[in-house]
Order: sequence, then C-alpha cells, then structure tokens
Amino acid sequence: NGLILEDKVVGTGTIATKGKRTSMRYIGKLTNGKVFDKCVSGKPFTFRLGVGEVIKGWDLGIAGMKVGGERKLTIPFNLAYGTRGAPPDIPPRADLIFEVKLLDVKK
Repeated sequence: NGLILEDKVVGTGTIATKGKRTSMRYIGKLTNGKVFDKCVSGKPFTFRLGVGEVIKGWDLGIAGMKVGGERKLTIPFNLAYGTRGAPPDIPPRADLIFEVKLLDVKK
C-alpha cells in the first residue's frame, strides 16, 4: 500500500489496537518539509483507532504502537487526502510525513 513506518522509539506501554482511544502528539509535513499541522503541546490529539476518524494512513500506521513510542509515518496520497488534497495547506496527490508519539491508549 506504500505506507512506510519507521520506529524512532519503541514504547513499552499499552498497545494501540482497533477501537481504542489513542492520545497523540504529532507534526505533519509535506515531502518538501513544509509543516502543515502539529500538536506538540497542550491538549493531546485523541481519536478512536481503526474506525475512520482519521486518514487511512494513520489508522494503519498507528496500529501496533505502544505507549511511549515514536514513529515516522510516510503516507502515500491514496492513504491521506487523495487526489483532491485538503486545500489550502495540502495539495492534490500529496504524500505526507508525520512524526508521531503515542501518549496514551484507553478503551
């Protein structure tokens, strides 16, 4: 599917699995390095894994991480915002890079 996962730090806590509520920190970049979104302080970004609340690349790329883990996700456009992109920040057919950290996993 073209998704590339690179573990920077392997966590030691609870494993993120489908249906669990995950709390994340992240930086999202285009392949040219331009940051289009981030959540690095304050309230973490939370979502339920594997149920379509986020782009497909996140649902696939976060699964299996353990709390405390840090991972780089290189997500092809078809698992991100597709041929339309997400104007104005994400152009059509844009592959995306996310640096993510898993802070917590809950039921």
